[in-house]
Amino acid sequence: MFASVTLGAHAAAVDEESRGELLYTTHCIACHTTHVHWRDQRLAKDWNSLAGQVRRWQGNAGLRWDDEDIAAVTRYLNTLYYHFPAGSEEKTISMRSKAR
Repeated sequence: MFASVTLGAHAAAVDEESRGELLYTTHCIACHTTHVHWRDQRLAKDWNSLAGQVRRWQGNAGLRWDDEDIAAVTRYLNTLYYHFPAGSEEKTISMRSKAR
């Protein structure tokens, strides 16, 4: 039983990471090369500002992402480029996901 719960949680985390990558590569990569994430004047300085930029740009693009989509893309970008400690929004979303 424990193994199936652990595997289920792992599969959910992988699906969430894949979703963030899929959303980013489908909707954002055309304008955002890796250079935008490494530039000196980047606007993402911590987890919350990264999430704010994801929210801002998905709105500018008219994508209508929900909070979970924004969190998935933020998590993907953070894992790939930024490595910021999780912010309060991330902790709240993670707690909601575990409660399901």
